[in-house]
Amino acid sequence: MTSENDRQQTKLLANHKTIVERFVAACQADARILAAFLGGSYASGAADAYSDLDLYLITTDETYAEFITKREVFVRGLGDPLFLEDFGNPHCYFFILADGTEGELWMGRQSHFKHIHGGAHTVLLDKQGILTSVDFSLHEADPTEQTEKLRQLIMNFWHEVGHFHKALARNQVWFAYGSLETMRHICVNLARLRHNFADEGVGEEPFFKVEGAMPVEQLAPLQATFCPLEIEAIRQAGAVLLQFYREVATALAERHGLVYPTALERVMLAQ
Repeated sequence: MTSENDRQQTKLLANHKTIVERFVAACQADARILAAFLGGSYASGAADAYSDLDLYLITTDETYAEFITKREVFVRGLGDPLFLEDFGNPHCYFFILADGTEGELWMGRQSHFKHIHGGAHTVLLDKQGILTSVDFSLHEADPTEQTEKLRQLIMNFWHEVGHFHKALARNQVWFAYGSLETMRHICVNLARLRHNFADEGVGEEPFFKVEGAMPVEQLAPLQATFCPLEIEAIRQAGAVLLQFYREVATALAERHGLVYPTALERVMLAQ
């Protein structure tokens, strides 16, 4: 592990190398922390000049709750944070430091830590050998949860079609374009599910790292939906999205045992 760690460190950007050194020193000095490792593109060997830092640490069971409540203090030991947010996930902290470093700090405890990471990792510190031979399997979404996501996407598209129709009828260009964007997001999510039903990236940010999630050539029909802010162009883009949606959604519904809302489609298309 040490030789791999040394090789990995040489690939770090200068500012990232400084932050990682501070991270390792802080973890070493903190009795609550048992181990630390690096994940993300650095660990997988895919890092470039735009990569962020994916930092992970494991505490003792007894001190985990306390560490979580004081995690901001820990991050401030790495640099001056201008942005700190967990987005509702208590064991993760997203940060942007004053030197421009963007990163994520993930926290687990000794008896429960494999959920915080999936994929390649580089050990930075392991006081008790708890990371020896650990395999962080790539995470896959729960099939039941994905099926519910699919159901919601299929139904929500028609809800947004209703908004789209009203906006067009009222000549409300911005409202119509906003609905168009929502419909496009649904279509991208459906395309991701069609390619990989276990894709954890399906959700509120369907374009996030989409190039790594699926062949983007499958999204080619949607290129025509990025149109000028003009009613007729928006109307035509909506027609393209509708065709794409119907092709993908009907097949997905059948494949995963959902009833496609044919009656709802008929009513909405009549508008």
